[in-house]
Amino acid sequence: MRLVSDIYNENIEPSLGGITKPIIPHYVTVESLKPWGAKESSQGSRPRPADYSQIHNAEGPRHDACPFPCDEQINQRFVIWQGDISLLAVDAITNTTDETLTEKNRISKKIFGRAGAALTSAVVHDVGRCKTGEVCVTPGFFLPAKYIIHTVGPIYSEKYRSASENTLHSCYRNVLYKAKELGLRTVALCDISSVQRNFPPDTAAHIALRTIRRFLEQYRAEIVIACLEPNERGIYEVLAPLYFPRDPLEERSALWQLPKDVGGAYGEPQLADRQIRIIHNPQHSVMIEADDESDTSPHDLEMGSDVEYNNINLSLATHLTGGTHSFTHMQGDLDRQRLLGDRPRMVYESVLDEGLEGLEHQESSPLLVDCEYERLLRRAKSEDLSEVSGIGCLYQSGVDRLGRPVVVFCGKWFPAQNIDLEKALLYLIYLLDPIVKGDYVIAYFHTLTSSNNYPSLHWLKDVYSILPYKYKKNLKAFYIVHPTFWTKMMTWWFTTFMAPAIKTKVHSLPGVEHLYSAITKDQLEIPAYITEYDMATNGIHYFQPVTNTSSPAS
Repeated sequence: MRLVSDIYNENIEPSLGGITKPIIPHYVTVESLKPWGAKESSQGSRPRPADYSQIHNAEGPRHDACPFPCDEQINQRFVIWQGDISLLAVDAITNTTDETLTEKNRISKKIFGRAGAALTSAVVHDVGRCKTGEVCVTPGFFLPAKYIIHTVGPIYSEKYRSASENTLHSCYRNVLYKAKELGLRTVALCDISSVQRNFPPDTAAHIALRTIRRFLEQYRAEIVIACLEPNERGIYEVLAPLYFPRDPLEERSALWQLPKDVGGAYGEPQLADRQIRIIHNPQHSVMIEADDESDTSPHDLEMGSDVEYNNINLSLATHLTGGTHSFTHMQGDLDRQRLLGDRPRMVYESVLDEGLEGLEHQESSPLLVDCEYERLLRRAKSEDLSEVSGIGCLYQSGVDRLGRPVVVFCGKWFPAQNIDLEKALLYLIYLLDPIVKGDYVIAYFHTLTSSNNYPSLHWLKDVYSILPYKYKKNLKAFYIVHPTFWTKMMTWWFTTFMAPAIKTKVHSLPGVEHLYSAITKDQLEIPAYITEYDMATNGIHYFQPVTNTSSPAS
């Protein structure tokens, strides 16, 4: 992380005791700002929108009913203001920055310059970093605002347009809901999608406006101020009537002008080809769980997003289970399972015995899962897990190119046959619980593993059923590096019959260099034996990683 002790020092003056204090011009209070829904002082000063219903040759409206009906109470709590955000006397203002929180832009320079050196010190020593799409909070120090909510906006790429738009929405939403969580009533939002991030201004304004509108619909006391530069204000004032109509004419006009995608319940972007599909399979009563979040991994975005499980071939399972024979509904023989647990089993025997049981497995209710998980989480925080943590097979290693934590698992270092698997599960929960609250990815290195490193499918199934929904929902990619026939077969079986929700997130990669399109080299900390094996297998081009981001073959 680069130091920032030499930046943001303009606009300061010495004071008594040698303490520097910023020179602050007159503050701007909320009461002095004009709400969006304020009545115009002179008749006809507000531009009138076109009444498309009176134009006979116009195409029909895009919406049958206005998604954002006129609401005077909401319009009185929304403000578009052109000015310096660092002068606002509000509960919280927003700073758009990079992951180190030291980005120099026109907004951050004003905020840091007027807040004083204490803010720079807090950012460097107390906060450190902030992931893309997320927020962190510092006091306002010498600013009139009580708090500063820092957020890291995405760098726009047309190739990964949906990922960029979703991340920008997350920025606005996280700022607003963090303010609500802190009990703050007035929040000033800057334009998070600054020009240097290459975001199309109109697209960014649509995302910001509909996210603010949905927030104000949900909470009826907060005031949100969009603090803008002159070039930004014009776009917002043109688009704001679509989301905050002030009269019936603006509401009718919005039916034609609003885009088809008006977002979800929180204003999040929605794409028709990423909707959940539930497909009935008459052969088995297996619930196929679909993730309702688009996967924003560069590898995943290369793949077709219109994924359906139409053609799952269960003929083998039907043959092995005997069709509808009553044998298929019997409970497993617990004594036989214990006996089998005392001796190593062949791979195919394990698949046959445990995989078929997974077909009939029904997940517990969410309430029971949450209760069991909370119990295990308390144990994980209180028990001594040093015998597992000391192995070093599971750890966090930086973030990927979208700012999501990367969890590394080294298969060779996992002594599946000589470890307390219950403690292994507790350590897994202890490490991942704070990470899985947001998006994350896993990189599993199967390099040089042996049968002693393979846990049973039964244990994997139990772990999958115990972990709550957030683990599966927020997992955005599972990379298997140096796969073998065993891993490919196990992966197919497990994701087809036990964990279909993560099937499209699993990617088999032949070498470490294929990870670089998703994870930068400096963010990937792996043992030397993996890189040595990779060089021996794939050649010295390991030191010149390929830059092609095309989807790796699974």
